[in-house]
Parts: sequence; C-alpha cells; structure tokens
Amino acid sequence: MIFTKSAINVGVRSFLLALPVVAAQIVVSQTALGPLVSGFAQVQAQDAEPKKEQETRRTPALRNKVYEKLAEAQEAAEAKDLATAAEVLDAMLAGRRDNELNSYELANVYNLYAFIHYSKEDYTSALQSYENVIKQPDIPLAMEINTRFTVAQLYFVQERWEEGIDALQKWFQMTDTPNATAYVLLAQGYYQLKDYNAALKNINIAIDNFDAKGKIPKEQWYNLQRFLYAELNMVDEATDTLRQLITFYPKKQYWVQLSFMYSEQGKEASQLGAMETAYVQDMLEKDGEYRNMASLFLNAEVPYKAAVVLQDGLKEEIVQDNSKNWELLAGALRQAQEVKDAIPAMEKAASMSDDGDLYARLGNIYLDADQNQKAIEAITKGLDRGGVKRPDNARLVLGMAYFNVDEYAKARDAFRAAGRDERSKKYADQWIKYMNSELERQKSLAAES
Repeated sequence: MIFTKSAINVGVRSFLLALPVVAAQIVVSQTALGPLVSGFAQVQAQDAEPKKEQETRRTPALRNKVYEKLAEAQEAAEAKDLATAAEVLDAMLAGRRDNELNSYELANVYNLYAFIHYSKEDYTSALQSYENVIKQPDIPLAMEINTRFTVAQLYFVQERWEEGIDALQKWFQMTDTPNATAYVLLAQGYYQLKDYNAALKNINIAIDNFDAKGKIPKEQWYNLQRFLYAELNMVDEATDTLRQLITFYPKKQYWVQLSFMYSEQGKEASQLGAMETAYVQDMLEKDGEYRNMASLFLNAEVPYKAAVVLQDGLKEEIVQDNSKNWELLAGALRQAQEVKDAIPAMEKAASMSDDGDLYARLGNIYLDADQNQKAIEAITKGLDRGGVKRPDNARLVLGMAYFNVDEYAKARDAFRAAGRDERSKKYADQWIKYMNSELERQKSLAAES
C-alpha cells in the first residue's frame, strides 16, 4: 500500500494525540535554574563535561568579604525574601569601581540576580542576568557551560526558538558529553520551527542515548518521535514507535492508535489483534470503540465474539441503547447461528425504529427459528409501516411463512407480488412452481387414500 502525504495528513496525523512540546514542561525548573549551592560557582552539571581540547581557565579568587555578602543574599533568596536579597546585591554593585569585584565575583552576583528574577517569573530579566554571567572573562569553564544551557532553556520558555537553538548549539560546542535532555530540547526547538528532519534526528539521538544505557526513554520523547515519523510519511517507523510506547507505557490510546495504523497499512489481522488486546485489558470505554471492536470481529468472520463485545457494552451501558446497536447485535448473533438469542435483540431494534425495515428483517429471523406465524406478523407490520429497503425480499419470506403454515393462497399472492421486482422474479417463480408441485403431490396422496 502506497501512502501519500495527503493521506497521512488526513488519516494518520489527525489520529495522533496532541504532543507535549512546550519546552517549559520538561526542561525548566527552579532546581535546574537555581544558581548557587555551596561555593556559589556550582550550577547544575547537566551531565556535561568541557571538551578535552579546551584549556583549563585560571579563575580569580572569590574573596571572603564578597563571599559573605553573597551568602547573605543567598540566604534571603532561599527564605523567599527576594527584596532583601536584591538589596544586598544592589549594594554590592552600587558605586563600585571597575576593579572592586573581579569577573568571578561578578559572575556569582549576576547568577544570584538571575535566580531572583526567575523566582518572580521575570524570565526576560533572568535571561539578561545569565547573559551577564557568560560575558565575564575567566569564569570557571563548567560555570559557563552550564549557564549557557540555562540560557538556552530560558529562550525556549519564552518561545524564542531560533535563539534557543543557537544558544544550545554553542553549548554543544563546549561539551564532550551532551545528555539526552539536551537533544530533546533541540528536537523540540526544531519541531516548533517545523524543521521535522532536524527534530527527528535529535529526538532519535536522545532515545538511542537512553537505550544504550539500558534506560527507558520518556513517554513524551516517544510521542514526539512518532509524530515526526508520521509528518515525514514514515508510517512503518511510526508504527514501531507505537509498539515501543505500548511496551513501556501500555495505555489504551496507544493500542487504539496502533490498531488504526495497522488499518492504514492494510494489516487487518494485526489491527484486530491490537484492538482485542485493549478490549481484554478493559481499556475500551467508549461506544464507538466497542462498535469498532465488534465490526473488526465481524470482518474477520468471528461473529460470536462480535456479539459478546456488544452484549458486554450494552450491559455496562457503554454501548448506547439504540436501534442501530441492537440491530448490530442481532446481526452478529444470527451470523453466529445463535438465532434464539438474535430474536429478542432484533425485537428491541425494531421497536425503537421509525420505519418497517427492521420488522421485515425480524420476520427473516422468525422464519429461521420456525416461528412462522410471528414471521407473518412482523413482515406484514413492516410492509404496512413502510420504509422496507427490499420489499420484494420481504414478500418472498412472507410467502415462505404462509407456505409453512399451509396458507397457500396467501403464499401465492406474496410470491407473485415479490416477482413483480426483477431482482426476485426468478426465486418467486421457483417457489410458485415448487408450491404447485407440492399441491399436486398432496392431491395424489389424497386420491390414493
């Protein structure tokens, strides 16, 4: 089966769930952006190490009097007394001479300013403060690397995707050990810019990174990956990703979506298997899901299972109590040769219908069950009510029922009426011929006796 781009857009892509691609959901927290622990220069390591070819920097010392002021500001910030923390920092910068604070001390001041701004959700000011950290010469290399990562995060929080990608690329240039989260962040940035090939490349690296370490990739990573595969018309790969989601995050939505993907690929057996797995795990919870499950069983010529699904759904009041669903159940039971059980289901369906077609079909089931008088009543009611889709067929059945109860004149009338439709003329003539021969046989038997 060939999948066109338009087919993906209309079919697969519309079926995928909305993806959690807002960067703030996975990359930013006060812990990640928190600037200071003991020693002031330590920030989140992000599992990254400087590139080996970079020279070790000679960092100016953090003098004791500056340390004490920074500790005072940090203590206030941690107590959520942000105003006091800011006052301490302001005083450290107020009227200072150029050489009063060295670059390392200034970096720590701006680092703490950034934390204060971030705590107030003033991301623009926080970003500017972190940029000021980076501008300082001779700060520890690890401090610069991790601050650059935080800068990239803040660009993403503000939906400044291109700037965030640029900042992240600079960070990649400085580290030998970029972690999976960084690749996910980069993938999300490219996703927002609709550069799906670049997004897919990076999300694949992140997932492979976790796989190589024997770790389970995060659910939202797989969701982004399968969406990108679908966007790029890579249906087999999107299906494989769904199988990974089911393996590690077995949810109903993924089984249902996997079934849909198999349907798009023309894999009916696999489509049925996926939906049945969801069903046996009690994951189906909507009317349409139960009806779809039943239809798949019917298409696979397993009508009894279709009937069981519909009966369960009606019992649990998930499948709607309407004529259409009772009709579907009756049809499944009849195909499964459960005629006795099909009768009450079709009776229910007919009683809820506005036209006579279901009564005509009910007459068929009565005839199968040798309930000829009920068949006559149901078909007559259906024809009188109107709306029977094939009145010629209904009259054929009516003639058979009359024949079975020895009402031959009414049977002949019914067969003749059916024969006026070319679609049933052949069968009507055969029945009349058979009935005439049967009547002749009865006459002969009567004469002999």
